[in-house]
Amino acid sequence: MKNLDLIGKSFSELKDELHSLLKVQFGLRMQHGTRRLNDTSQVKKVRRQLARIKTLMTKVKTNDV
Repeated sequence: MKNLDLIGKSFSELKDELHSLLKVQFGLRMQHGTRRLNDTSQVKKVRRQLARIKTLMTKVKTNDV
């Protein structure tokens, strides 16, 4: 998901997306810890997506968007 997909969302929608990505991140960390994660680039992608959402949440909260 890119920023263009996220820009039109409200704060509550971004919060829901953040919560679901945190669950995904936790699952990936558990898979990585048990050596069952085949594609380790997924961890990086999810981490960056979390950062995008947190940045947009800050902008939406301060009404900069």
